[in-house]
Amino acid sequence: MSTLPSDNSPEDANNRSFWMPGNYQRTVKRTEDAFQACNDIVACFQERARVERQYAQQLSEWSNKWKPVVDSSPLYGSLMKAWQCFLSSADRLASLHASICRSLVSEDGDKVRTWQKDTFHKKLFGGFKESQDTETGFIRAQKPWAKRLKKLDKARRAYHKVSRKEQAAREREAHAQGNPDVAIDKQKKIQEERELAQQEAEKVRARYEKVLEEVNRYAPRYMEEMESIFDQSQDEERKRIVFLKQAFLSIHKHLDITTNESVRAVYDELHNTLMAIDEHEDLRWWKNTHGPGMPTDWPHFQEWTPEKKTKKGKETKKVVEKKGTIERSVMIGGVRVRALYDYVGQETDELSFKAGEEFLKVEDEDDQGWCRGMKDDGWEGLYPANYVEVV
Repeated sequence: MSTLPSDNSPEDANNRSFWMPGNYQRTVKRTEDAFQACNDIVACFQERARVERQYAQQLSEWSNKWKPVVDSSPLYGSLMKAWQCFLSSADRLASLHASICRSLVSEDGDKVRTWQKDTFHKKLFGGFKESQDTETGFIRAQKPWAKRLKKLDKARRAYHKVSRKEQAAREREAHAQGNPDVAIDKQKKIQEERELAQQEAEKVRARYEKVLEEVNRYAPRYMEEMESIFDQSQDEERKRIVFLKQAFLSIHKHLDITTNESVRAVYDELHNTLMAIDEHEDLRWWKNTHGPGMPTDWPHFQEWTPEKKTKKGKETKKVVEKKGTIERSVMIGGVRVRALYDYVGQETDELSFKAGEEFLKVEDEDDQGWCRGMKDDGWEGLYPANYVEVV
């Protein structure tokens, strides 16, 4: 918005007055200003949308970068879950900020563009129909007033001119009367000139007052017509303000994540996960998995048992077949285990499961701490050995 000049003299204020000829242009220009404001608003929040999109991308990149580090970290149990929850929360927030970007561009931006197109009608050779209609109305209302003001100004200048002439004649007369060097005839002539100047001033003054009276009589009509056009312009501006207020409120709604239920759910879940960190449970798990609580076949006395003699032939074959069946069942069936924590496989050959889920361990732990398991649906893959316990 433009600022007012620093000169606050009455004459300057009067020259800037709406009622003076041509000063309606500021009101007319509001139409073009509002059109440009729409362009600036769209550009402004398109840039904000890019910020939201970049932030969403950065959140996703950050999460993807740290997932393998977190999954392979030495932390375990509830601490591991808490760290992983920060990354999963970032993924969900990235999705949210990406949706904010889409809303700012496709919803808010398009809404302003559509309203702008429907509200402002461009002319073939520049400008807008709305501003032309307003300006035409002001010109039509102000034309008779401008002519009267011009006539009044001419009468004023004429009166001021003869007044100066009369004042000069009075000064000459006063000077002559006090000066013995001026002849009587000369003094009389100066007096006559002063009287003529006075009569002329009175005549021009009367003419000036008459023109002023005409202007004042016309002023109410002029004010009524100008205010009528101004009120129409104000009504158009009111519609623009109301629309842009709603547009700003819509943008605020999309940007204000403090009231977004999804954001609240993300941080509530993260907070609950952090509060669920249980040092006692984690230490118990470590004790039973890697500490004194691990099952151990302590040395004990083993009684010698003589081998049973079996009949050769068919019975021997049955025993062999039976033994083979037992060994094979153990190999196929594996050992049933229960998941202590959630795990999401990072590779295609890894197994995913939820805490409390049971499945079979079909291969023992390797030197890197991985076991092979098989779910009831036949899905088979690797998983961290310390994520389960034997049922």
